[in-house]
Amino acid sequence: MSRPLSERRSSGTGEKMEAAAAERAPAASGGGVAPLGPRAAAVPERLQRREAERQREAERRRQEKAAQAVQEEQSGFFVAAFSRERAAIEALLGPGPGQAEEEEAEEVTGRPESLEEAAARLQGLQKLLTDSVRFLAPYEVRQAQEALSRLQGALTAKRQQLQPKKRFAFRARRKEAESAPPAAPAGQLPAESAPPAAPAGQLPAEGEGSGPPLCGFSQAEAQTLELGPSELLQRDVLLVDLSDCRVLLRGNPNTLRVRDCRGCTVLCGPVSTSVLVDGCSDCLLVLACQQLRTHRTRDTRIYVQVTSRAIVEDCRGVRFAPYTWSYPGIEGDYESSGLDRGRNNWNLVDDFDWLARDEPSPNWSVIPEQDRITQWD
Repeated sequence: MSRPLSERRSSGTGEKMEAAAAERAPAASGGGVAPLGPRAAAVPERLQRREAERQREAERRRQEKAAQAVQEEQSGFFVAAFSRERAAIEALLGPGPGQAEEEEAEEVTGRPESLEEAAARLQGLQKLLTDSVRFLAPYEVRQAQEALSRLQGALTAKRQQLQPKKRFAFRARRKEAESAPPAAPAGQLPAESAPPAAPAGQLPAEGEGSGPPLCGFSQAEAQTLELGPSELLQRDVLLVDLSDCRVLLRGNPNTLRVRDCRGCTVLCGPVSTSVLVDGCSDCLLVLACQQLRTHRTRDTRIYVQVTSRAIVEDCRGVRFAPYTWSYPGIEGDYESSGLDRGRNNWNLVDDFDWLARDEPSPNWSVIPEQDRITQWD
C-alpha cells in the first residue's frame, strides 16, 4: 500500500538532511580541520615574509649603527692624537720670525736638536694621517693635510733662519755692477726670488712654500726646461704659466706647485712634502710626494707615488697611474726626501665634489695598464 504524497516528501527531505550531517560528521568528531582556501592560506605566508624582512632591516640598522660608533670612536682618537702631536711640534718650532731679537737669540740656543726632533715627529704625524685615512671623512683629511703643510713650511723657515748670514760690507757701485750675477735664463725664476713673507707668527698657507729659496720656471713656451739635484735640494719649486714645455726636475724638492700650465710634460723626482696642481689642462705629470692636491684641472694624466690619499677638487678628466720614472741618483733623492717607496696610494683618490660613496666619481679614473707609459726618455 502506497504512502501519502506528503509523507513521501517529508521522508525525502529527512534523508537529504541526514546525508549532509553525515558529511559534516568527521570534521565535528575531530577527524581533522577542514582545509583553508588558497586566499586564506596566503595570509600567514605574507606575514612571515614581512616579519623576516623587518628583522633583516633591524639587523642592518644595528650593524650600521655599530659601525658608525666605531668610526666615530676612531675619528675621535685620531683628532685627539693629531692635535696633541701638532701642539708638541709647534712648541718645538717656537715663536714666529717677528719676535724680538733677544727672544730669537734665546730660542735659537739648542735649535738644531729641536728642529731635528720636530722633523722626526712631523714624519710620525704624516704616518698617523696615512694610516687613518680609511675611516676619516674627506674634510678631516683635508684639514689634516693643510696642517701638515703649514708645519712643514714653518720647519723649513726655521731651518733657513739658522743658515749663516752674509757679512755686511761696503762696496763701490762699479764693483757691484761688475760682480752682479748673470741674468736667469729665459723663463727661469731668479734663484733668490720668493713670495712675500707671512706676518709674524703666521704659518704659510696650504700649498704655499715656506719662503726662500724658491726656484722654477714661468711664462715659457715650447721649451725643454731642466733643474738638477744641487738646484732642487729642499727648495720650493714653482712652475707657472707654461705652454707646451717639457720640464725635467731631477732631484729632491721640498714642495712643488704647478699652476696654469697647458700641454706640458713635467717629470719630477721625490718631493719631501706636498705637490699642488692648480688650473692646468692637457698635461702629463709624473710626481712622487707625501700629499697631492689637484684643483681646477682638466684632461690631465698623473703618474704618481703618494703616501696619503690624493685629492681632486673642481676637476674633470683627470686620470691616474703609478709612478714609473727613474734617473741616475733617484735612490739618494728618495732617501733624502724621507718617502717610503713601499707605500703608494696612487689609485686612492678623494673627490671633494663627489660625496656619494656607493658610486665612483666621474671626474677621475685609472689609466688602463695597456695604455700606460713605461719609457720616458
